Amino acid sequence: MSEPVVVDAMGGDHGPVETVAGAVAARRELGIPVVLVGRAGNIRAELDRHGAVAEVGVVHAEDVVPMAERGAGAVFSTTTSLTVGCDLVRRGAASAFVSAGSTGAVVSCAIRGIGRATGVLRPALAIALPSVTGGATVLIDAGATSDPTPEMIAQFALLGVSYAQLVLGVADPSVGLLSIGSEPGKGNRLTRRAGELLPGLPFRFHGNVEGHDVLAGTVDVIVTDGFTGNVVLKNVEGSVRAALTLVARSGIAGAEELREVARRYDPETHGGAALLGLSGTVVVAHGSSRAATIARACAVAHDLAEGGVVTRFGDHLTAEPAR
Repeated sequence: MSEPVVVDAMGGDHGPVETVAGAVAARRELGIPVVLVGRAGNIRAELDRHGAVAEVGVVHAEDVVPMAERGAGAVFSTTTSLTVGCDLVRRGAASAFVSAGSTGAVVSCAIRGIGRATGVLRPALAIALPSVTGGATVLIDAGATSDPTPEMIAQFALLGVSYAQLVLGVADPSVGLLSIGSEPGKGNRLTRRAGELLPGLPFRFHGNVEGHDVLAGTVDVIVTDGFTGNVVLKNVEGSVRAALTLVARSGIAGAEELREVARRYDPETHGGAALLGLSGTVVVAHGSSRAATIARACAVAHDLAEGGVVTRFGDHLTAEPAR
């Protein structure tokens, strides 16, 4: 693939120092062509520290979207690293876009700059969480749309099923709706209405699942709203760290075993979440991402783009949720 992955050099808590280092690692260690977008002077200074000025392309973008930006305000400027990066994807000058910036801002800029896929109501973030069974469960939405409609949640489920099939290779994914009880009818109004729509869609609907099912391998896809999904994701990361700390203090497991478990749930390992439902490939990395995480996010974006996963989603969205 000749088109590079474009990386938002200014995004995240540690850009451009860590984002540039991650892009250089993606180029040198993984062989992924990358372009950095942002303030060219700052970027080239970091590239020079790595001796990589001739290896990584730079596209100048004068402005930076603050991490505190919630979303809509980010789309009004055409000179930010987010808007310029998304425009490169839209024009076909880049195969994918990676950013560790504000999730809301990335989503808003991607919708405006790249566009939604045909028939998609709202995009959603999908992330594959390792389960205790040895497989993975797709959590969707992990933070793109905090206040969706029930119809959007139904479509998130379709996107999650497509992701499980095309990326994880699950032939016939099962879907669970995250709620406060496994019995039908449990949950708030949004969840109850979504629960009425999901059984009519072309996948195996398991029914409601609860928080303790997220890592248990109960289903292949867990669907929820972006607010709840992001809380769940951060809770998983924090709970795993806390549990491993307690186990390490007890001395009942070796350091190598603990490191392996920590690695499976570390954001550095999964790189970021795929923003599904767009006309192009976008990966949103953790705001606190360091270089290794950015490099892994580039690998995820490159693999999604190279496999044509985004364009193949359209073939899987054959059913339209009831309106």
